[in-house]
Amino acid sequence: MFESLDQPGYGPPRHIHNSEDETFQIQSGEVEFWMNGQTRIVGPGGVVHVARGIEHAFRVIGDRPARMLTVMTPGGFEGFFAEMAKHRCRIPDDMDQIAAIGARFGLTFTGPPLGAA
Repeated sequence: MFESLDQPGYGPPRHIHNSEDETFQIQSGEVEFWMNGQTRIVGPGGVVHVARGIEHAFRVIGDRPARMLTVMTPGGFEGFFAEMAKHRCRIPDDMDQIAAIGARFGLTFTGPPLGAA
């Protein structure tokens, strides 16, 4: 479980977690979620569950940051974030390295971030 504060426009590329279910609880701001070709906007108090193996992405919309509580089960994926921090990886600048780290944690990138041209 972790809390994040993401800036407007932020969102990871489309991806699949092969081993973890992911649940987001929006605490503030608005977030656009995309799963299997369907999009929905979620605001404070909203919850989105993404089962393992489902392609998904999100991005913060509007002009305010979004605070989210994210639960990933089972545990272990936190190692991905530790590796990203260790190597000071940044999306999108270091996507080749991020994809290689992700592969070690069962993460597969499948497409661009939401809103990418």
